[in-house]
Amino acid sequence: MTCTTSAVARALERIERLDPALHAFIEVWPDEALVREREAVARRLPLGGLPFAVKGPSGIRSYAARRLIAGGGVPVGATSVPGPGTVWQTWGQGAHGRTVNPWRADRTPGGSSAGSAVAVAAGMAEAATGSDGAGSVRIPAAWCGVFGLKTTNGLLPSPDRTGLASAGVFARSAAAAEPYLRRVLGGGGTPDEAFGLPLPLPLPAVYSEDLGFAEVDPEVAAVVRAAVDRLVAAGTVRLLDRDAGLLDPADAWTAVRGGSPDDPEPVRVRRANDERLDALFSGGALLLTPATPNRPHGHEGPGSRYSTALTWAFNLSGHPAASLPAGFTGDGCPVGLQLVASRGADLGLLAAARAVEDALPAAPAPPLPGRR
Repeated sequence: MTCTTSAVARALERIERLDPALHAFIEVWPDEALVREREAVARRLPLGGLPFAVKGPSGIRSYAARRLIAGGGVPVGATSVPGPGTVWQTWGQGAHGRTVNPWRADRTPGGSSAGSAVAVAAGMAEAATGSDGAGSVRIPAAWCGVFGLKTTNGLLPSPDRTGLASAGVFARSAAAAEPYLRRVLGGGGTPDEAFGLPLPLPLPAVYSEDLGFAEVDPEVAAVVRAAVDRLVAAGTVRLLDRDAGLLDPADAWTAVRGGSPDDPEPVRVRRANDERLDALFSGGALLLTPATPNRPHGHEGPGSRYSTALTWAFNLSGHPAASLPAGFTGDGCPVGLQLVASRGADLGLLAAARAVEDALPAAPAPPLPGRR
């Protein structure tokens, strides 16, 4: 393939070179992508032909993908999701094999938006769509060292009949995600001119290592705590003394997913957590936690530990949440810092994420073979 300065051509070249080892894609559309790019540039559309990937075989039909295409984004291919019969939805199956973590091939990239996170981390796409019903954007974003955001539940059409899943986006950083979110959220009742407005610092925030119930890997907790301490020292964050303890949402999430949202116990848990979160977020506060309680596990699965322990409460409550790179464990695995904001405060969350990443060391690119 002839490499040019075209963003789409560069993305296609990297897919051709890197995906045989990473298995992030199930389909690639080179001819159609190059045609779309020329049209987007000729028509001077806002995204100008920037390449993005879509989650799974149906991703091209999603609301987010249609909005991005209308704005001049170019879909280059569909990314991997878990294979049939997968018990742990934390990996992906590409066209030629299981999707691997670009930082460590013996570890999973997370899921279910596995290929989307890998495609962005490896520079095979500028951004990628995802959906998040329990952490399916935030977990792979954390484990692949990229930015991933789950939108407020109900803000955009949900791909899930239960309403637990929300549309999301991956990019190398919150700043890089902005043009894509501008297009997707701009069509969902959010004015374009609200993007890019800085937030006054320091940001009021509450930090919780475990939300009161999760068992968190001590090294993961230490990486995130160090990132939070750095944010405080930089004047980006001011920690508030508020209780961030929640009831474990596991059984409530399972009941909603199984079609029994009105059973008394799930209703009690959801109501109690909603009341606690309303108090926590009053005055525009953020919640900071590790994105996952564990580091990326092997391809055989995480065992008895739920990788979703710190994420799925916010699918039940509907709050927007994002993961951004916080650092690495000693064995070279990325760790994510989760930011959660009030319902509907998606733009504020994006602005907060930009401020946070400005105060943290820039996230490196994974050590891919033949990277250029």
